[in-house]
Amino acid sequence: MKHRKLAGGAAALAVGALVFTGCAADNGGSGDDGAVEMTLWQNSTTGPGQQFWTDAIAAFEAENPNVTIEMQSIQNEDLDGKLQTALNAGDPPDIFLQRGGGKMTAMVNAGQLMDLTDLISDDVKAEIPEGSFAAETYQDKVWAMPLSVLPGGLFYAQQAFDEAGIAENPTTIAELEDAVEALKDTGIAPIALGAKDAWPAAHWYYFFAIRECSPAVIEETGDTKDFSDACWLRAAEDLEDFAAIEPFNDGFLTTPAQQGASSSAGLIANRQAAMELMGAWDPGVIASLTPDEQPLPDLAWFPFPEIEGGDGEPGSIMGGVDGYSCAAQAPVECADFLNFIASAEQQTLYYEAFNSPVVNTVAQEAITEPYLQQILEAYNNAPFVSQWLDTVLGQNVGNALNVAVVDMLAGNSSPEQFVETVQTAGAQG
Repeated sequence: MKHRKLAGGAAALAVGALVFTGCAADNGGSGDDGAVEMTLWQNSTTGPGQQFWTDAIAAFEAENPNVTIEMQSIQNEDLDGKLQTALNAGDPPDIFLQRGGGKMTAMVNAGQLMDLTDLISDDVKAEIPEGSFAAETYQDKVWAMPLSVLPGGLFYAQQAFDEAGIAENPTTIAELEDAVEALKDTGIAPIALGAKDAWPAAHWYYFFAIRECSPAVIEETGDTKDFSDACWLRAAEDLEDFAAIEPFNDGFLTTPAQQGASSSAGLIANRQAAMELMGAWDPGVIASLTPDEQPLPDLAWFPFPEIEGGDGEPGSIMGGVDGYSCAAQAPVECADFLNFIASAEQQTLYYEAFNSPVVNTVAQEAITEPYLQQILEAYNNAPFVSQWLDTVLGQNVGNALNVAVVDMLAGNSSPEQFVETVQTAGAQG
């Protein structure tokens, strides 16, 4: 029987990351007439995702006439920085996307989050597994409401694989390299990569690391920020070797990840690239960028291939559980809203809007896409689950790692220099 472990650095967490929005916030509160005003920052700026939040707020306000929620949509790549600035200034939004890991730990230790442990409804507790709450737990207290499980893997267009004669999904890096060469022969970019935003490029390093490093090393490094174990260097060498076969789209270093038809997700949506390594929010982003703004009909998925001789446990997966937190000074109605959006009805609507696997087990019954079912199966069967490394490591070290990956892919540093850079960042905290 497999022992499923969850890693999240200093906090004993699971996985974490997706897309939501925000802007400058006024602190919510109650007026003399009992009226409650709150602000919500989320990272879905267009399409069905943004509409979900608009509709959810309207439905909650209809049930709670004394509550008004002002939503602000912030581009995903800008959200963390703006949120940290608002938190540090003591003027955060009342409700906001929580990525977990070291980032959440820092917020808890700074007294910036509301303790939700005793505010979660019995109905929600009955429908959402403990494992999803574990991703939002630190020091035995729950600090965010989980909404969606978002493990990473390779999304691809079946049509592109068929045209390249790829009959079976790659299970090893060698097989992935063969697939890249077969796709090149058809004239399509084998792998889309939006390295302009740094973190998508870093995903490749994360997954090589979870194959090369043991769960114990990943957990320990999340706490110590020490990259001296040889597995971190091996992962960098693996990425350098893989990049040498030129698997990515032309101009990948200046390609954004999720904004517009020329983004990496847009290349998949418009059949200019065959596959992309991304979290489970990707189907919804791809769908928003197809010519008819509908899901790609032949979209499929497979887990990151295994590496022979690595210390990682086969089947281990990396990704996130997206959740939402309440600011420490938010009114208690903030927790009521989180219970509302975690309900089976709202979670079903969330799935339909974002095309990503939700955590509510009742709402999961609505999921029909084979690739989403595969993602949930891989996640549920994984012997070890880690959050994205930049989330595990916290904002400062995580951002330094992401930038260092891009620098290496650009040919400006070696694997040894990469490790030296992140080791220095880790020592500085």
